[in-house]
Amino acid sequence: MSFKLVALDVDGTLIDDENRITRRTSETIREVCRRGARIVLCTGRAPASTLPLLRELGLEGAMITHNGAATVDSRGPTLLHEYAFDVGLVDGLIEFCRAEGVHLDFNTAFSLYVENLSEEAREVYRKYYIEPIDVGDLRRVREPLVKITLYAGKDVLDRLVAKWPVIGDPTLRPIRSDEYFIDLMHVRASKGNALKALAEQWGISPSEIIAIGNYYNDLDMLQYAGVGIAMGNAPDEVKKMADDVTASNNEDGVHLALKRYCLS
Repeated sequence: MSFKLVALDVDGTLIDDENRITRRTSETIREVCRRGARIVLCTGRAPASTLPLLRELGLEGAMITHNGAATVDSRGPTLLHEYAFDVGLVDGLIEFCRAEGVHLDFNTAFSLYVENLSEEAREVYRKYYIEPIDVGDLRRVREPLVKITLYAGKDVLDRLVAKWPVIGDPTLRPIRSDEYFIDLMHVRASKGNALKALAEQWGISPSEIIAIGNYYNDLDMLQYAGVGIAMGNAPDEVKKMADDVTASNNEDGVHLALKRYCLS
């Protein structure tokens, strides 16, 4: 097998629409690992939301979390690398979100802060193994942040992106991780940059990497890898920029791709 590193997106890629890893996909990933490849989950999720999936696969090691802003070793867990920024850079964003009714949360590598948390929102976070810290006013957070996540309707988020040069700081950039979500991170933070740093640390070249993802936040990861594969449920623009397209996340697309490229 020529690939030494397999980078897997999680939502819309590794897991199906019922938030499950199918047995076929799980068995195939473990077989690829047994044959010598490192498996790295590369996700917008926090470490706490990613660890259960890694353990379900029976694996351990590095995870690229927060869309590349924090790389974590599951054996601890311990922080390996982060692209962090100061809370003071986003005063204008906080005002915009309050005025527009946008839900936002502040993420450090291992903690998540919110203001005025409803019980409904708390239950949603619990589904992802997250226990938010309600600080009442997000300006009270003093720790360096790795990501801010915003949730709202498409039209509201479109306006935010259009206004970003005015209300935002140029050292930060908004990344559309879903139609209803925006992740705001350090301008250098991305799955591709995090994957590159990890691969160089391990002495692995891009030609020895296969990456699989389904959305725009996966693009630079797919393009960095020797083979970048888009899921069947990816937008057309993502498919066009990938080297190949597999089946959807509900059709064992990861299993089929790994079987073709790593186990054939």
